[in-house]
Amino acid sequence: MRRITTVAAVLLCSLFAAGLSAQTTLVKKSKAKAAIVLVDEDARTKQAAELLQDFVKRISGAELPVTDQTESKHNVFIGGQAAEDVGEDGFSIDTKDGNLYIKTGGDKGAIYGVVTLLEKYLGVSYWAYETYDLTPSEDIELPEIHIKETPAFRYRQSQSYGLQDPIFKLWYRYENPNEEFIDMMWVHTFNRILPSDKYGKTHPEYYSFINGQRRPGHNSQWCLTNPAVFDAVVEKLDSIFKANPELKMISVSQNDGNFTHCACPECKAVEEYEGAPSGNYIRFLNKLAERFPDKEFSTLAYLFTMQPPKHVKPLPNVNIMLCDIDCKREVPLTDNASGKEFVRAMEGWSEISENIFLWDYGINFDGYLTPFPNFHIMQKNMQLFKENNVTMHFSQVNGSKGGDFSELRAYLLSKLMWDPYQDMEALMTTFLNGYYGKAGPYINNYLKMLEGGLLASGKELWIYDSAITHKDGMLNPHLIKKYNEIFDNAEAAVADDPVKLDRVRMSRLSLMFSELEIARTYSDMDIDEITRKLNLFEERAKRYEVPSINERRNTPLEYCSLYRERFLPQQTRSKAKGSKVTWILPPHKKYQQLGETALTDGLYGGSTYVESWVGWEGTDAAFILDMNEEKEFSKIECDFLHQLGAWVLLPKGGRFSISCDGTEFTDFGTFTIAEDRDVRVKFTKGTAESAEPVKARYIKIEIDGTIECPYWHYGIGFPSWFFLDEVGVY
Repeated sequence: MRRITTVAAVLLCSLFAAGLSAQTTLVKKSKAKAAIVLVDEDARTKQAAELLQDFVKRISGAELPVTDQTESKHNVFIGGQAAEDVGEDGFSIDTKDGNLYIKTGGDKGAIYGVVTLLEKYLGVSYWAYETYDLTPSEDIELPEIHIKETPAFRYRQSQSYGLQDPIFKLWYRYENPNEEFIDMMWVHTFNRILPSDKYGKTHPEYYSFINGQRRPGHNSQWCLTNPAVFDAVVEKLDSIFKANPELKMISVSQNDGNFTHCACPECKAVEEYEGAPSGNYIRFLNKLAERFPDKEFSTLAYLFTMQPPKHVKPLPNVNIMLCDIDCKREVPLTDNASGKEFVRAMEGWSEISENIFLWDYGINFDGYLTPFPNFHIMQKNMQLFKENNVTMHFSQVNGSKGGDFSELRAYLLSKLMWDPYQDMEALMTTFLNGYYGKAGPYINNYLKMLEGGLLASGKELWIYDSAITHKDGMLNPHLIKKYNEIFDNAEAAVADDPVKLDRVRMSRLSLMFSELEIARTYSDMDIDEITRKLNLFEERAKRYEVPSINERRNTPLEYCSLYRERFLPQQTRSKAKGSKVTWILPPHKKYQQLGETALTDGLYGGSTYVESWVGWEGTDAAFILDMNEEKEFSKIECDFLHQLGAWVLLPKGGRFSISCDGTEFTDFGTFTIAEDRDVRVKFTKGTAESAEPVKARYIKIEIDGTIECPYWHYGIGFPSWFFLDEVGVY
């Protein structure tokens, strides 16, 4: 493990600066003066002892012996049951008669007690993957200590590349689903329990009735009023429980996708009585909970099941996994319309359940490197969750390396999940100054200015955002210039420290990415300047091994290559640029006005449908381009977006025909596009070419949409989208 020392770390001698006297001596002149005594043989106790032994040696060079005997004068007793008011994962730390006692409230309490001792009293700070600070000392002496802590949430989970480091995971007190849920069955499990590939053909009646027919599919839901479904699920769960006797919690939860719940007469009747689709789900889960009373069942309150039912109440062993996926993030959940709707749902669930798992989102799925200034809402939201019977919490954030301040997010979330009533500003300052050193105040200034820019703009912040959305707000040219000045100063402040300089530069990637994204929306971009910035972004993304720019695993290097090919001005200019568009089968109404210019403006859409793209939902497309005069050409192409997670599928194909008078059209050519189930975002062209050049003024474009989401897709049985941006004529 990389060892980093810094004068900024807490000096051990400061413990006594306020007149505190040593109560327990662990090390004197690099010689062990204490032993670590295992109170019990629990694996967690041994792990806690090894962690303490490890870091004492890193600090002092001395190795405290680990024993089950009390042989020395000073001992560190690890293990044993803490007082009754210390809950799961909690601990107590006490000094008495020269000894130190770390007791547990259960599970990892002893480990977290050791982490607290190391952080608060031995001056160790853990910042990121294999990245920590400590101050070497020949002596380790502890003052009088009497503390006890219990976490606010009994289960705490987030995302961070740091979790690949086992010490980081312990330090940040994060847990993984496999520690709690049987066989990783923790979300979207319907198809794992009753695979549609196995049951769909023989038992279509098991699956949702959608738009007039049963729809078996990978993301279809169950017909929960069908008794045969319950029997089949019980049989499958019984075998799962027998194969996994060591764990008791399992998720029986809807597949991903919205509006796909069953609408058969029986299910519809329950839904109408309960006032929400969740009624069917809670009734079904309660039956399972009664059938297996020694197990705990988790189920989703997500999208169409977010609102609680009016009558049925979850049994105590039914865990509600409540998700705020549709909420905007620029202000706390209590302060905007989408958040208020969620808060009403949460308050409704908290009235009928004391077993709530809250799934929160602090991520931009479409842009891991896009600025996402939500630090100002973290604490208020976390306190809100705690006050509404939330006992388990997962904050899904961009935790990938190089993502927008992923290290800071992991740190703050871990602290707030443990205690959401801490001093947030102090936590921010501690991390920024510790991780970035002298650059910390500059980074803090940048984050505050970004936050102010967002709030002043009135723009929403959401989980499928784009830098382009904010190009007139928090990412306007004047602010971007100021942000770059701040980062220049931050880099200068740590120019003599290569490690911290790299940290600053990796955090700057989100600003660099935003500049590139915004630049491609202007036709008068400075090609030389943008090329320079693109090359520098590519060089640094490669240096820091940034794995992905979005949820769909598109890499930065792919992005840079595509940028050169797609967004930098091409030598060959489309002859359709500026053409007038006349709709025959128009796009969705919210895209019609945009489509009148976006299809022929010479600028290509990016990896998210929220900017530049023109969309059709559940229909074909047809329109005519008027190029204002006859032109000679031999190639026509349409550019389409592939983004399955947003129900954006590629069309099946299309046809081009041409005319000189706008009345009589002749065929020019056709194209077909193969079905693509790849989750990565892609751009696909539909192209037709003529062996010889032709002359025409008008071009009719007809596109055959997929119309409906297929059986393998999240939106099975519902209208699919396709998105078109540029039409090129060459």
